[in-house]
Amino acid sequence: MKVLFDARYIRTDFHDGISRYSAELGAALAEFIPVTFLIHDDAQRASLPAGADCVLIHPPTSAKEPWTARILNKHRPDVVFSPMQTMGTAGRRFGLILTLHDMIYYRHRTPPRDLAWPIRLGWRMFHLSYLPQRATLNAADMVATVSETSKRDFERVRLTKRPIVVIPNAPRPDDALSPYREVPREAPTNLIYMGSFMPYKNVETLIRGMAGLPQHTLHLLSRISPQRRAELAAIIPSGSRVVFHGGVTDEEYARLLRDNAILVSGSKDEGYGLPLAEALALGVSAVVSDLPIFREVAAGGALYFAPDSPEDFAEKVRKLNDFEVREAVIESGSAHIRTFSWTRSAQILLTTLQSVTEKRQLARKTRHAAS
Repeated sequence: MKVLFDARYIRTDFHDGISRYSAELGAALAEFIPVTFLIHDDAQRASLPAGADCVLIHPPTSAKEPWTARILNKHRPDVVFSPMQTMGTAGRRFGLILTLHDMIYYRHRTPPRDLAWPIRLGWRMFHLSYLPQRATLNAADMVATVSETSKRDFERVRLTKRPIVVIPNAPRPDDALSPYREVPREAPTNLIYMGSFMPYKNVETLIRGMAGLPQHTLHLLSRISPQRRAELAAIIPSGSRVVFHGGVTDEEYARLLRDNAILVSGSKDEGYGLPLAEALALGVSAVVSDLPIFREVAAGGALYFAPDSPEDFAEKVRKLNDFEVREAVIESGSAHIRTFSWTRSAQILLTTLQSVTEKRQLARKTRHAAS
């Protein structure tokens, strides 16, 4: 079985969610079978297994993308996996699994700001109705997503006729995320937010909640534009401590989580919530908005608050001052997050790749027999 894995979404500066999903899942899959990776920049090799077999093609934002399948046909793959759904499928002669992580952009149509304006315009038009997405996903053999919550969302609106498989995200499998040996007895005073500052991320509720948390410091880790920073700085309650870090490395992120901290998020929409999973893997408690996806990822490893209530957020943070409450939350979260791993996700992907290949081979034999 010749497998092509689309690694073109791996970033060469710092990982975002799609980039990390691509790198970790691809590396885990390569532990089981030979994999050829699609890249568009030689620098992406640094995030792939040493000596990985790679094919250099155009970036996914290229005007060539609608004809990607025709380009890949010459490499004669049995099946291709893409961690996104933008790959052109016209004329393909191979099995294909496309991934849609969530439906956030149907509810919040602001596209990623790092895209060129023609792509941003196309993005908005694409998400005005479900029809373009249905046509895109139905052109594959199977559709992957990262959570049971997203799968239910797809099924609710009949987003695809294809079978849907859940290939979850997982915490990073490295020493930086090895858990505490025992729960620290000191009450946490640092609140860690890792994520973007899009409006639906609802960072405003976290900041306003600091009025009820005079002993705590809120750390906003991600890169932020000057305009957005000014907007958020303007609503910081008097006397509250809020620190804008402007971007951190993975090592700095792990160090901050280990520094007497709680992971926090007020998001009103998520596809998975990887920072939450990483905090639980470290043995760090969490206070997050009450979303189905967060409950799927964290279960009892977090306390949940109403996303529009700064007061509820502050109250849940204060509850974790109690050592016994904090210990129970951390133990529950640590046990639950162990059910997520990149090895397990790669095993699911491998089974799916084999299933798609076998079905196409059977269909080909049936056609030949009939002719």
